[in-house]
Amino acid sequence: MAGCCNHEAKFDGVSADYKRRLWAVIAINAGMFAVEMGAGQLADSQALKADALDFLGDALTYGISLAVIGASLRTRALAALGKGVSLLLMGLWVFGSTIYQVFYIGVPQAHVMGGIGFMALAANLISVMLLARYKDGDANVRSVWLCSRNDAIGNVAVMIAALGVWGTASGWPDLIVAGIMGGLFLSSAFQILMQALKEWRSEAVQAAHQH
Repeated sequence: MAGCCNHEAKFDGVSADYKRRLWAVIAINAGMFAVEMGAGQLADSQALKADALDFLGDALTYGISLAVIGASLRTRALAALGKGVSLLLMGLWVFGSTIYQVFYIGVPQAHVMGGIGFMALAANLISVMLLARYKDGDANVRSVWLCSRNDAIGNVAVMIAALGVWGTASGWPDLIVAGIMGGLFLSSAFQILMQALKEWRSEAVQAAHQH
């Protein structure tokens, strides 16, 4: 995916079709956040809660992306920086809460994890298909694609964790998957932050030349 960032001219989100698709995935992700967080509490699953946070992060990311479409490159880069920081904080929270859970390991309800994970995967595959046409773009557009991709990967991971919990009658597979998802948050945060900083500096250089 890293190669997607290297085009000279990057799509900036100014498209009626892109905006319609963003509204659709905002609705999908906000709804699934509520469903999955409730299920995570019910099933006592850290992986489900981590995936629910990913849905929330997506909904917020898409909302911010809509708000800054058409704005200056510096404004869009600043928005992407904010989203990168939020992903970084979510990744750290997932890691911290997972470490806490290690000291109090309950066995999650595998059937709830698997069922909700399948539902979430279906929701995210729809989102990914809606946004795939626009995966190449500036840091703002790029962050939208990365969050969508994270969700799809996360949902598969939750279902793998559910199988692991069912097969081992242990909470460890759930905690391991939650930790991996925390790492995915941090990796995406790093990619978004690096591209946003590059675009911010590029805008600053252009502004300096104009003066």
